[in-house]
Order: sequence, then C-alpha cells, then structure tokens
Amino acid sequence: MTASRPPAKFYAPLAIGAPTPYREVPVRLERMIHFVPPQNDKLRGRVAEMCKQVDVILGNLEDAIPADQKEAARAGFVKMARENDFGSTGLWSRINCLNSPWGLDDILTIVPAAGTKLDVVMLPKVEGPWDIHYLDQLLAQLEAKHGITKPILIHAILETAEGVKNVDAIAAASPRMHGMSLGPADLAASRGMKTTRVGGGHPSYGVLADAKGDTPRTLFQQDLWHYTVAKMVDACQAYGIKAFYGPFGDFSDPAACEAQFRNAFLMGCVGAWSLHPTQVEIAKAVFSPDAVEVAFAKRILAAMPDGTGAVMIDGKMQDDATWKQAKVIVDLAKLVATKDPARAATYGF
Repeated sequence: MTASRPPAKFYAPLAIGAPTPYREVPVRLERMIHFVPPQNDKLRGRVAEMCKQVDVILGNLEDAIPADQKEAARAGFVKMARENDFGSTGLWSRINCLNSPWGLDDILTIVPAAGTKLDVVMLPKVEGPWDIHYLDQLLAQLEAKHGITKPILIHAILETAEGVKNVDAIAAASPRMHGMSLGPADLAASRGMKTTRVGGGHPSYGVLADAKGDTPRTLFQQDLWHYTVAKMVDACQAYGIKAFYGPFGDFSDPAACEAQFRNAFLMGCVGAWSLHPTQVEIAKAVFSPDAVEVAFAKRILAAMPDGTGAVMIDGKMQDDATWKQAKVIVDLAKLVATKDPARAATYGF
C-alpha cells in the first residue's frame, strides 16, 4: 500500500510555483456532467448554448471515442476550451486511462491549452491511490510550468473491482480529489457480472416473494449497484468529496433512467452523467430537491434556529438530527436557485 503524505505536507503544492491546493472542494452546482465528443464539429458548436442548460460540460476523450479519432478529440477539446466562455458552468475533460497510449498526451496537451478554464480532470479506471498520486504530481508540474493559478481537481471513476476495494484510499489520496463516479459498464466486466447493460437494473436480479399455495409468486427486481454506490458515498462523505452516479445507457427508457438517478440522489449522490440531451432534464428534476420538501425543511430550520432541542411540526417530532437533514435540503435548494430561476421561484428564494 502506498504511504500517505504526512498531515503537515498534505496541502503543500507538489511543485515549486504550483497553486496551493484547496482545503475544501469548491461549492458548485453539479447536478449533471454533460458529455460532449469534442471531435464532432456540430456538437462542439452547440457548447455555448449548452452552457446555459447544464451545470458541467465534459469533453470526452476516452470510451466512445474511436482510436483513430483520439487526437482529433483532443484537438477539439482545446478548441472548445478556447472558444467558449463557460461562466458558472464547469469545464471538465475525461482523459484516457493512464496505461493507454493516449493518456499522457491528453494531460500534456489539454492542461497548458485550457489553463485556468479547466476545472476538473476525470480519470478513468482508477485502481488505487497510486493513480491519483501520479496525476496529482503531473498536474502540479504543469500548473507551475504554465503559470496556472487555480488548482485543477481530479475526479476518479470507480469502474474496477480493485478500485472498489481501495475506494477509501482513493478518496483520501490528494487534496485535489473532487469526487468519484460509478462506472457500471467497466465495473460489470471487471467483476465478471453477467449483464451487458450500462447502468440500471436487470430483470433477473431480484428476490422472489414467499410461496403461498398456488398463488403466482412475484419477483421483486433489486438494484445491482446499491452496494457499490453506498460504499462510494460513504468514502466520499468521509473525506469531504462528492459522489456521482455515472452513465445510464438506455436512452429509450427515461423512466428507468430517472429511477436509477433517484436512487443515487436519495443515497447521497449530488449528480449523474448525461450522455443525451434528454437526460439533462431528468438530472435537473432528480438532483434538485422537491419544492414541497424544501418548504417543510425551511419550517424545521425556522422552528429550531440554533439546531437544538425538539419541536412538533404537523404531528411529527423534529430534533437536531432532522434539523441537519433539513439543512442539507435547504442548502442544496439555495445552490440550485443560483442557476435555475424557475426552481428558485418555487423554493421561495
């Protein structure tokens, strides 16, 4: 196991002249990470308009980009970064994995070119803290060399069995850690799972109701990803970083996509990937708190201004634990309101 840096040096820059790492992950609205193939001129041309609709734009350089288009995608991302003002919308890139023929050139090209516009590098197939340490050091050297004054964060994709096993060490690996996403397709392959679906459930994964004579027995479908999402959320929350659900591959089934996103939201994820424009609105609906819940949460906070004691509201006891729950909901609603005027109105902000 790779040793951790001592506490006194944990937040020290890893290169002379690199910016000091953040002490906490910056507070930003990230309900959806919207994937764009940068080599596609038509789709890249829509980025300026898309920035008004989504919380994060990600230039994808890895899976779904054919091998003979990797360099074009890389060049397209540089154009995308230089030609657009992203405003409050985050700019991310998913690079190729570190053991691929393209990963190093991705980093060496996009970091100097995008500079302070680049908020997060998404690193696929992270297996342990050593992967984070390598990228951490390299980013610091590039920041120092090219005068980049804002630390670039790292977002790990959890998509191998070894990565899941090492999830706590990955979360704790660096002050650059922004968060993690579940990568269900590669994880399924790594585990030897018998499914070709990209996220979502499976009709064969369920619990059969008890037998009652000749009455037909119902199979209750279960969530294949519950264990991994819960483990990822716990690791992220323990180290102050963000957990995300990843892709949902069946664009023809928005109801199932919404159900999977909602499971992740309820369990503590702050957002999910959107691979198709229709999934943007699903993510907004799911990862923005319900207006009725916000209104009730505001009543709890108003009744317990200092967060102590106990009160009765509509026949339900509220105490310091429910006050904390209410604050999570209200804080998220306030964040959503900064970018979503329609929801700001329904929340009363």
